[in-house]
Amino acid sequence: MIDAPTIEALIRESFPDADITVEGDDGAHFAAKVIDESFRGKNRVQQQRAVYAALKGKMDGNNGELHALALTTKAPD
Repeated sequence: MIDAPTIEALIRESFPDADITVEGDDGAHFAAKVIDESFRGKNRVQQQRAVYAALKGKMDGNNGELHALALTTKAPD
């Protein structure tokens, strides 16, 4: 089972300077907000794909540990 701190750590490996918030405690459904300068100029799909890539397969179909992630991404204001 995966938890919020583990998800945050995985995202932080790819986005070390990001403002990251991960919420959820049922072991399968989480919400994450990732604000990072690297998202500037990228559309929302590109931003979210980058975060999913950082999760290193934790969301892959039935084999993944993470079943649902509500994801909000943006560049800093």
